[in-house]
Amino acid sequence: MWLLSAMLGMFMLVGCSSETDLVKSEEHHGADQGGRASIEFAPPSPETIPGSQLGEQIRLGYEIVVNTQEYGKPYVGNRLNCSSCHLDGGLNPNAMSFVGLAAVYPEYRARTASMHTLADRINECFERSLNGRALPPDSSKLQAIVAYITWLSQGVPQGAALPWRGLQHIDSRRSLDPANGKKIFANKCVFCHGSDGQGTMAAPPVWGPASYTIAAGMARVTVAAAFIKSNMPRARGWSLSDDDAYDVAAYVNSQPRPDFADKVRDWPQGGKPADSPY
Repeated sequence: MWLLSAMLGMFMLVGCSSETDLVKSEEHHGADQGGRASIEFAPPSPETIPGSQLGEQIRLGYEIVVNTQEYGKPYVGNRLNCSSCHLDGGLNPNAMSFVGLAAVYPEYRARTASMHTLADRINECFERSLNGRALPPDSSKLQAIVAYITWLSQGVPQGAALPWRGLQHIDSRRSLDPANGKKIFANKCVFCHGSDGQGTMAAPPVWGPASYTIAAGMARVTVAAAFIKSNMPRARGWSLSDDDAYDVAAYVNSQPRPDFADKVRDWPQGGKPADSPY
């Protein structure tokens, strides 16, 4: 039964999504400009996991993603799990899904001005979003996460354009209003994230020492706003206006959070996003 509930929840989400809701981050806005054919969102069935050592790797990868605090503890420096952002074990098409992701790597990353493997990208999340440290290249845990994402990507041609990749970019039609965001947070977010933003048993901290660093993608207001719009409050995504989602993101990201020492090395060739907090 492992993974089955997440898979069922994912299929319900797909069924409720409009066909025009293409979830693509601003960073990858031109990903299908080169004539590559798009592909349908079709995660594999859990029954396709092989009954072998590879199958055990895939299952372990899922556990690390969903229960990172337990299975990835030595490499995590805050109270988040991978699935805090990659909802439903990376199966949610509205929340930076892992489905098909293995087919786009290796990929050039402007932030580091270098080619990244899938393992490199995973370690970026551990260092920046989880405020932790990189897993060694020969780590069985790193190999398990790669195996899980690779399994989720089976049948996706190398280099295929993934319409659901990243987040659906939204625009604010007015100046940001963090004060309005604070009011919305108090009305709609505190039940899960706490009045002080430090999290509860239901949801992780969204600021403070146990949250993501200033170098995480979620620390950018445009990214946080897109995530909030499509996913928050949990199970009631798309209920906030674009402007309100931006205001909540502006409020949350105006709060203190961990620094990231290696930020001085980011975007060595230029191109830093306008909403980068550093």
